[in-house]
Amino acid sequence: MGRIATHFRAVFFVCAAALPLGQFALAAEPLDRLYAELADPANAEWQRTQADILREWSRSGSPAMDLLLKRGKDAIEAGDLAAAIEHLTALTDHAPDFAEGWNARATAFYLAGQLGPSVSDIGRALALNEHHFGALDGLGMILEELGENAAAMKAYRASLAIHPHQQTIHEALDRLEKKTTGTAL
Repeated sequence: MGRIATHFRAVFFVCAAALPLGQFALAAEPLDRLYAELADPANAEWQRTQADILREWSRSGSPAMDLLLKRGKDAIEAGDLAAAIEHLTALTDHAPDFAEGWNARATAFYLAGQLGPSVSDIGRALALNEHHFGALDGLGMILEELGENAAAMKAYRASLAIHPHQQTIHEALDRLEKKTTGTAL
């Protein structure tokens, strides 16, 4: 497991180096406005903002590619991971610049117990979309599962810098901080 953990750590640090943690350059894109809204801890409408972002992420610009994404996600929901991976591989083959295709396939690989391919796809998703808080969450989960607690905390913190409203990520960080620092007597 040492070699596998080293590979995951290397992939994570390559992904993390590309992240502007906490810095969001505002451009003319509607997504940039949404990212800024989501990053605001005082945003009472964060669930609407999150839904708007997820909807935008699911649009590839091609109805055929959107259908492959839908079929892949439906197969994941149905528990047919082989079909999900097949649909999502077709998607990543035909739309290699569509971050959500890589993230969805990473999820299917993770659920199928294929952590190496999952981490690889997470890296690709983050290279295409540095704001992908879901990919960072997934990376944190994998690293935590492997016992790479410091790297998992870094991934979780990066996800929270983008989307501070994720209660499960706050809980994961609290759990890992207690685990790594211990409790005072």
